[in-house]
Amino acid sequence: MKTLWTPWRMERIIAVQAGDNKKKTVCPFEPPGTAPDSKTDLLLYRAADRLCLLNRFPYANGHLLIAPIRHVADLADLSSAERAGMMELVNSATGILKRVLDPDGFNIGINLGIDAGAGIPEHLHIHVVPRWRGDHNYLTVLAETRTIPEHIEATFDRLLPHFRNLSVT
Repeated sequence: MKTLWTPWRMERIIAVQAGDNKKKTVCPFEPPGTAPDSKTDLLLYRAADRLCLLNRFPYANGHLLIAPIRHVADLADLSSAERAGMMELVNSATGILKRVLDPDGFNIGINLGIDAGAGIPEHLHIHVVPRWRGDHNYLTVLAETRTIPEHIEATFDRLLPHFRNLSVT
């Protein structure tokens, strides 16, 4: 028997069991303070107009979320500079993931609106999901279970030094 190790999900499981399934009033894309990174918030990088953090409920190991600092819901609400900056961060983040995690490919996308799968539709964000050949199997389809091979805090620790060296404009 194999064990699926996802301890960071326990907070969510306890909240659901307690009936506290309401949306949090604090947006995860708006971590407090101005620090450029925060392990507590899984924040890897913060610039003046954009940020990158690890997804607390990942589809795969190293699943990143890139968002504008401004609380906006749609691409049309961003300035040209904000859109360009986010794409530059997607490019830099993808490069870091290639060097550190060595994936075989990536899923990169935006879900606009609840019906498109956006979990937090009121704050636009881009998913950067590293993928490996054979990384998901029948468990995802039959048991709605994902296997994540590394603890999220270990992934954070591996990625953070590279994000601290970023100099995107």
